[in-house]
Amino acid sequence: MDFSNQFPVLDNYTYLNTAGSGILSREITAWRHAHDQRFLLMGSQFRLNKDEFIDNGRNAIAGFFNSHADLTYLVPNFSHGFNVLLEGLGGPKRFLLLKEDYPSINYPVESRGHPCAYVQIDEQLEQHIVETIERFKPEVFALSLVQYSNGIKIDLDFLKQLKVSYPELLIVADGTQFCGTALFDFEQSGIDVLIASGYKWLLGGYGNGFVLLTAKAADKLYKTEKRATLPAEGFLKDRNTLSLYFEPGHLDTLNFGTLFNAVSYLQKQGMENVEYKISQLSLKARQAFTDRDLLSVAVKSRNRHSSIFNLMLPPHVITKLQDNGIIFTSRGGGVRISFHFYNSEQDLDKLLKVIDG
Repeated sequence: MDFSNQFPVLDNYTYLNTAGSGILSREITAWRHAHDQRFLLMGSQFRLNKDEFIDNGRNAIAGFFNSHADLTYLVPNFSHGFNVLLEGLGGPKRFLLLKEDYPSINYPVESRGHPCAYVQIDEQLEQHIVETIERFKPEVFALSLVQYSNGIKIDLDFLKQLKVSYPELLIVADGTQFCGTALFDFEQSGIDVLIASGYKWLLGGYGNGFVLLTAKAADKLYKTEKRATLPAEGFLKDRNTLSLYFEPGHLDTLNFGTLFNAVSYLQKQGMENVEYKISQLSLKARQAFTDRDLLSVAVKSRNRHSSIFNLMLPPHVITKLQDNGIIFTSRGGGVRISFHFYNSEQDLDKLLKVIDG
């Protein structure tokens, strides 16, 4: 299926950079224009129904991921949500982290002085995690579900079993490079906290994200602050402590409306179809890259992988990619490319032709 009519950037480039930024559709662009036209013509009146609009969108996010709406919070990005979470955990906690994970995960933990242990990201990732848990006894395990630099993806069934084996371990996941690529049931995942930005695989544009909490995780946060009297102002009457911390101030209806519309678009496509399309193209790409010896040993050796790849290419080939209109990102000493549902085998063939040329 050709998606270029809905996503015109696909007519201009071979877009292999969803891991860097998702793209904007004509449909959502039209909605954003209509939103700002209402602001232009109506001033503050255009936000009279903002509470209903936000609540409906929150319910849509909760339904999409099977989380509880009253434990689903809207945040401007992953980093905001994660830092609010860390502040709510209180005193020093023992953290398990992945070595060279996304800096927005590791740095906020390290800079707050929490004791940390690290797991090497390689073909034995899951085994290393269990071994380190047994040795270090962490209270919190914070990780990206998919590694931003090379696409290594944690085994989601492993996380579910990990929660069974260590029920008191708080599992906090960054879903920014995962959400929007596959069906996902938060309540059945074993994850306690899922935080994600919406601008990549969800195609939600910039300035939006979400936090999903289990009831058990919510109980652990801001324990002291929950004893304080809540604001009495009428416009805050439906807010609780966690809402006031995760969602301080106003919520931008343009940015969150873009996310809500993007989620609706993915639902119309059918997440089963999205997941299948991505997985099939990813399998073909992984085999082609393996045949050309472009992948790390860790990526080649794991049973499953995401649709993000880091290719070790010489400078003259990188220049050829740019000259041929192939959009990618430089990461970790290589070229990071990624495939979403709107990519095709023709995109992969073009990439391989340039590499082989």
